[in-house]
Amino acid sequence: MACASSCRPLFLSSPFPSSSSPSSCSLTIPFLFCLSPINPSSKPIITTLTANSGSFPVLSVGGGCDGGNNNNNDDGPFGSDSWRWNDDSSSSSSHSSPFLLFLSSLLACSSHSQLSSALARTNGETEEDDVVWEVRGSKWTKLIPDFSDDAFVVSNGISNLTKLLSLSTLWGQCRDLVMRLLLPEGFPDSVTSDYLDYSLWRGVQGVASQVSGVLATQALLYAVGLGKGAIPTAAAINWVLKDGIGYLSKIMLSKYGRHFDVNPKGWRLFADLLENAAFGLEILTPSFPHLFVLIGAIAGAGRSAATLIQAATRSCFYAGFAAQRNFAEVIAKGEAQGMISKSIGIGLGIALANCIGSSTSFALASFGVVTWIHMYCNLKSYQSIQLRTLNPYRASLVFSEYLLSGQAPSIKEVNAEEPLFPAIPFLNLLSANRERSVVLSSEANQAASEIELRLQLGSKLSDIVSNKEDVLALFNLYKDEGYILTEQEGKFCVVLKESCSPQDMLKSLFQVNYLYWLERNAGIESRGASNDCRQGGRLQISLEYVQREFNHVKIDSESVGWVTDGLIARPLPNRIRPVYATV
Repeated sequence: MACASSCRPLFLSSPFPSSSSPSSCSLTIPFLFCLSPINPSSKPIITTLTANSGSFPVLSVGGGCDGGNNNNNDDGPFGSDSWRWNDDSSSSSSHSSPFLLFLSSLLACSSHSQLSSALARTNGETEEDDVVWEVRGSKWTKLIPDFSDDAFVVSNGISNLTKLLSLSTLWGQCRDLVMRLLLPEGFPDSVTSDYLDYSLWRGVQGVASQVSGVLATQALLYAVGLGKGAIPTAAAINWVLKDGIGYLSKIMLSKYGRHFDVNPKGWRLFADLLENAAFGLEILTPSFPHLFVLIGAIAGAGRSAATLIQAATRSCFYAGFAAQRNFAEVIAKGEAQGMISKSIGIGLGIALANCIGSSTSFALASFGVVTWIHMYCNLKSYQSIQLRTLNPYRASLVFSEYLLSGQAPSIKEVNAEEPLFPAIPFLNLLSANRERSVVLSSEANQAASEIELRLQLGSKLSDIVSNKEDVLALFNLYKDEGYILTEQEGKFCVVLKESCSPQDMLKSLFQVNYLYWLERNAGIESRGASNDCRQGGRLQISLEYVQREFNHVKIDSESVGWVTDGLIARPLPNRIRPVYATV
């Protein structure tokens, strides 16, 4: 008998087939049974068919579709086309048929649950394969396909107002808003790793600074006579006069701008000290109201100078943070962060000023506590900054460690070892007790400190040579370089040519470091410029080494993140233009 006439599909939703018979035994649903007429001698056979989602069990009672057919054409209890029991079979066989039906039902339920889990896993894998992530800065949004609209939609989108107003959703939206307003776009990939630490510490110190400012302003108002029947015009004149004298400090200090580039951390800390000193003077004005203009002018000059230094050094820091050359973005977000700190600080300052009133002693005590917080946060913020440019001290640390170990040290290690005031040995000794680096050697630190004191960029040629022989020897040795280097009275004197570039100054500092190690380790002392320029002399040996190794140390330094396009220094303004006779 053909399969079409003997096999009927048994759907999971009903144990009985519909009246319409399928034309073939092909699977059109995830699960089905094929039942054939049962002979007394027939045995249940369980076979497995493979469908789209995997393998599913199919129960065939009897010989299946091809074997074990009953040629008896008697109709079963549900018609001739339905599956049936053979009434002529033995009693045991007839009792076993309901048992087989019950067993097939159990297998159907079990297989259906397995099939559902398999399909769920398959659908999950398919969904995961179709996931698209939308990236906007540090925010990742999961998109899944919506086949009804032929588009991608946000996964787990907000579907009702209750979910919209949930605490977690509101917190996430507020966090995203704050990040968009206060952090550069693409954070954290758009900035360097030290940006966040610096910003957090600067935020706290900004609050403390504004508290001090409110206390100082209140003291100035009391000193000028506010609240005691003072004439408004006289008070306004004194106030304007105080600020006008203070503004002169900005003009006078602007000529030292190059110093801020070389050592921005130290100058920024000095500016913070100057600002706090100005606040302290202003708080003292109520005790000396007759000296209001003098004290106010001195304090105003200090605050104006501090503002200039802070603005200049802030640009150095932000330029280093801009990992993707997004300078304006970093500066804009930094200003926004500053406004938040100032707003909080002004509010706290007003509350504290209301509690203090006109008491100068309470104001000074509060000012002392706030100043300590301010300076501590400043110090921590500057220690977290990792400058990538090379000034004389950082370059000497890098070059000295390279000469010792053959490798350029990391940015973090060098910045951790650099003192805030490298040109002031006394302050360097105070910080020498801190924990030393496990990477940088003590010899490299000592060399950098000594070279910083002995280096003189932009020396006058007339100060370092005294005869024609020395001049000719130096000109001949350095004819292909943008500088002339020699040693005079323990100083490493670098004479800069008119064509000297920041790259040439960096190269001259590398030769200074090699000269220092020849002097310290090889014991080769200076014997005069003309003798040192001859074959085998210390200047000739060091220059030959520099010409051979300078590109190597540059490449190694760049590989760990250093910016080696030149030396950030403040050389003296002396230059020379050598003229070589043509033969």
